[in-house]
Amino acid sequence: MPRETDRYSPRKFACTAKLNTYRCAASDVRSTHGCHLTLENDRSTVSAMSTQTHDTREKILATAEQLIYQNGIHATGMDLLVKTSGVARKSIYRHFATKDEIAAAALNARDVRWMQWFKTESDKAGTPRERILNMFAVLKNWFESEGFCGCAFINTAGEVGDPNDPIRLIAKLHKQKLLDYTVELTKQLNIEQPTALARQLLILMEGAITTARVMGDYSAADSARDIAQLLLNQVSP
Repeated sequence: MPRETDRYSPRKFACTAKLNTYRCAASDVRSTHGCHLTLENDRSTVSAMSTQTHDTREKILATAEQLIYQNGIHATGMDLLVKTSGVARKSIYRHFATKDEIAAAALNARDVRWMQWFKTESDKAGTPRERILNMFAVLKNWFESEGFCGCAFINTAGEVGDPNDPIRLIAKLHKQKLLDYTVELTKQLNIEQPTALARQLLILMEGAITTARVMGDYSAADSARDIAQLLLNQVSP
């Protein structure tokens, strides 16, 4: 049974400007079993700096992100992080004061990269209406990619009870960014209530993600797209 010191235990800590500093490339991580960083991460990786300090920090965060996505926060302890990353425990603590900071930094990095990937792929369609519908095709491609384990932010938010816990706040920010992007698209439709439509589309996307993860039904993205098309038909001038 793991020692309490070897587990991520959600605790309150300052998560304002400090959390905004946790950004990383977290690239080229693979696992030989289970879930690992999926295709969308690989397509939007930022090049690493050449310094050893930066490389070590990136390695810690990339490994932590992989393990958290695969196992969850509570099951990802320091012993596993040390073993998987190959970075000594003392070296890890030189970069991060606590294990909670590692988890927050890894999730923040994933947020930046995932949103960049999702927007880039969705924007490949032509008109605003086509880009809105394309979001669901992008989601289906993600569902079908190797190592898909659902939404990291839905998964980790479900592990902590405190609504003010940094992990919950990061998850909330991620979903807000997804909503904001959707609002950008719906505003281009020149309809009366673009925000209301965007909220409905967000619910469709979140439902598809959860259904794909829990039930293994990747066609949920197609069903959500069909409903989105009906909504668009209703509001079209």
